[in-house]
Amino acid sequence: MRAKYAALAVLLLTVGQLAVAVFIPGLERFEGKAFGARLVAYPIMMLVVPAGWWLMNRRPKGGAGERPRVPWTAFTLIMLPFLIDVTGNTFDLYDTVDWFDDALHFGNWALLCGGIGLLIRDGLPQTWHRVMMITGIGAILAIAWEIGEWYTFIRHGPALDTAYTDTLGDVTLRTTGALLAGFVVGRRSRGATAMTDVRAMRAG
Repeated sequence: MRAKYAALAVLLLTVGQLAVAVFIPGLERFEGKAFGARLVAYPIMMLVVPAGWWLMNRRPKGGAGERPRVPWTAFTLIMLPFLIDVTGNTFDLYDTVDWFDDALHFGNWALLCGGIGLLIRDGLPQTWHRVMMITGIGAILAIAWEIGEWYTFIRHGPALDTAYTDTLGDVTLRTTGALLAGFVVGRRSRGATAMTDVRAMRAG
């Protein structure tokens, strides 16, 4: 239940800050960063995974039994990077803390891909399968994110001259964060599988 409220709080705090950025004029820290587009895109991206999970699990498999347990922890991890990004802009951390941007590229992707990993790990039998799948998904999402940033505000903004170097660094940091998430989820899944096997042997 706590994880459910945590996911809801993350969503509401993100949307609230986006609304402030869009509808309260004169806040320089939000200018030129496409917050109007973010107000639409961020809630959609935060909810697309929970909505997809619900569509896939709205009916018990085989027409009987109970639905799978809602993975609120995974949903929260997937939503957190959006909240952290918006909060960083709210407190002007991107412009006042030199390392903040790079730290978020790494850390946010570790959180995002950790949440995704929790959703897909049961379908992957081996640890290395999980690591490779989570890292690959993270790399694809990193590229997609950079394309979105270029289209929404970089191509017509002052950062165009340095965009190539920044993009390479950002994709590298995000993919490395995804790799870390893959190792963490992969190892935890292996431990959970081993414990399940021990319990099954004892029960038998």
